[in-house]
Amino acid sequence: MPLLNIIVLSAVQGITEFLPVSSSAHLVLVPIFTGWPDQGLIIDVAVHVGTLLAVVIYFRRDVWGMIAATGRRFRPRHRRRRDGEEFRIAMLVVVATVPAVAAGWTINEFNQDIFRGLKVIAWATVGFAVLLYLADKLSLTVKRLDHLGFAGALFIGLFQALALIPGTSRTGITITAARILGMERTEAARFSMLLSIPIIIAAGSLKGWELYRTGDAQLTDTVFTAIAISFVFAIITIAGFMAWLRHSGFTPFVIYRLILGVFLLWVAYAAPGFTF
Repeated sequence: MPLLNIIVLSAVQGITEFLPVSSSAHLVLVPIFTGWPDQGLIIDVAVHVGTLLAVVIYFRRDVWGMIAATGRRFRPRHRRRRDGEEFRIAMLVVVATVPAVAAGWTINEFNQDIFRGLKVIAWATVGFAVLLYLADKLSLTVKRLDHLGFAGALFIGLFQALALIPGTSRTGITITAARILGMERTEAARFSMLLSIPIIIAAGSLKGWELYRTGDAQLTDTVFTAIAISFVFAIITIAGFMAWLRHSGFTPFVIYRLILGVFLLWVAYAAPGFTF
């Protein structure tokens, strides 16, 4: 794959993965509007791995706290009261991850490309943008992550499974669910990003195995280049997004999604000369 293609795809992934605008939709649209060959799911996952490294480093205290508390939980003599909240958050992440993993495995087994059509992307971009706006404007902003229970985590997890539809946005749909439950914007974004870790690990492991089986050294170099570039863009985006949410809301992202979605609907249904 040419270096320019790798840079563009990695930048798109790094910028959009943790914004509520749907990174998967943008990755599908890049080859459509550039005429480049579809990069395939392995490259899609490679740029996701770069964003995984970024979110783990940015939330390293949360991540290490959950890992350490979980490890101590399996050593009863070393349990401590202060591990309780960190272990509970780890279990919330597990509960919220199950629905998406189950849905993702099913789609991977039966039809990987079922949701990659332009019309699906367009309608999902518009529809879930409206849902995010309503959830953000009509819901209370009173709860933090320590108020979230297992039923709420499962609720968010069921919404997260919808992110398998390009245009939905995993970040956007999980934040939407968290805002419906009344979580503060920064706390909703924090939990959403923690939820991305097991999902990306699962997808990266599956496609990494496929990459290993190909034995394609050139493809392996391409993957590591994509990981590095997407990491840089992602960690800058995470820091900026979290800073933004301390003082503002999601309306600019909703407006962007509506503009993009309406344009895609026009392309899909009315634009002459476009065939998808």
